[in-house]
Amino acid sequence: MSQSINDLEIYREAMSLGEEVWSLVLAWDYLAKDTLGKQLIRSADSIAANISEGYGRYHFKENQKFCFYSRGILLETQTWIEKAVHRNLIEKEKGRVLYVQLEQLKRRLNSYISSIGPRSEPIDS
Repeated sequence: MSQSINDLEIYREAMSLGEEVWSLVLAWDYLAKDTLGKQLIRSADSIAANISEGYGRYHFKENQKFCFYSRGILLETQTWIEKAVHRNLIEKEKGRVLYVQLEQLKRRLNSYISSIGPRSEPIDS
């Protein structure tokens, strides 16, 4: 295990994504921020938050569990991105770029999950 959570590349990528989403939502009007915006920010921020919470646990199964939560929240974030594109809050191309970033992050997160502790069952992709 790395010395610090900041040594974990998957965590730094998730943190960066959360900041990118925050910057996008800041430009929205009140209704959009208060409804979809808050949901999008919370889900994007929760990806990194769950990675760090699992990292701080003492048993590998707990770390994996929180990474599974992070993976689920990553998919939720993709849904909010899609909704924001459909509602013309995010340009289609920017939404596509964010969606692809999330897909790459998901693949990397799956690899990280597979690397945590002994594994007896395959990890779903």
